[in-house]
Amino acid sequence: MATMQLRYIEMFQAIVQAGTLTGAATLLNISQPAATKLLQQAERRLGFPLFVRAKGRLQLTPESVLLKEKIERISDELRDLQRLAANLARSDQQLLRVVSTPTLANAIVPRAITCLRKRFSNAAVELSTQHSNEMIRSIVLRETDIGLTLQELNHPDVRCRPLCTGALVLIAPAGTWTAQERKQPISIDCLADSPLVGIAMMDNFGRQLQTYLERLTPPPRISIWVQTYQIAKELVSAGEGMALVDPFTAVAGGHEVDIRVVEPHFPLRLYVAHRVDGPLNVVQQTFLKCVQSEAEELIGARPAEETARAA
Repeated sequence: MATMQLRYIEMFQAIVQAGTLTGAATLLNISQPAATKLLQQAERRLGFPLFVRAKGRLQLTPESVLLKEKIERISDELRDLQRLAANLARSDQQLLRVVSTPTLANAIVPRAITCLRKRFSNAAVELSTQHSNEMIRSIVLRETDIGLTLQELNHPDVRCRPLCTGALVLIAPAGTWTAQERKQPISIDCLADSPLVGIAMMDNFGRQLQTYLERLTPPPRISIWVQTYQIAKELVSAGEGMALVDPFTAVAGGHEVDIRVVEPHFPLRLYVAHRVDGPLNVVQQTFLKCVQSEAEELIGARPAEETARAA
């Protein structure tokens, strides 16, 4: 009966990557004769050849082409399993592992880490950045403990809840408004027939905001569309009009811009995500309190529970 053992799968993948038995042997840290023997065993067990030699390299046979997609999927799952096992071995260490979107990593996470270490001076911290749709996998695989994002994440193994709420802001090139004007909110209606950098946000908030802008008469003049708030800020700083962004992007270091809170109020939530299979430890809980306090100081954010009571 044809069987595909794990070692054969590893050999198959190594040959596909290297193109030669010698290269595959190097990847697997075995000798070239051992690699040859392993391939012969696999082909004998399966009952058909996996590779043919062409121009000095090993090419897939028609049969192995049909196997390739499933083998790659199994290999990816095995790597995930190995990563999960390695991360489980570290789970009993008092280590704070945080993943956040690039915007939050630039604006608030370093401040929150500094706040945390004032109380836990020996706390070990690992910070990485990923976009929201990549965070779920890192959390599920226990590569990270806490995720911070401006978008709600949905996964049965991940709890995602609002931590605090800030306000949508309008940014313009530095010097657009006086110091007194910058202290005052600005109506979103002022964007009618104004140059605006468009942000393609494919979520409920983005659709809600776009619907509002389309009702303006005449609508804003959008000639540039971007995918992130940060790119929008860079374009505004270069004089390419105004942009509606989250408050963290607006105050993050780098390009200077004028900032005004938008009316009517468009709340933007900062979400925390973590696994559902256990409570947060004292270091993780303290870190989230630091995020809340730093967000309040930095952008005037309000705790999510306070925002809910006021609604």
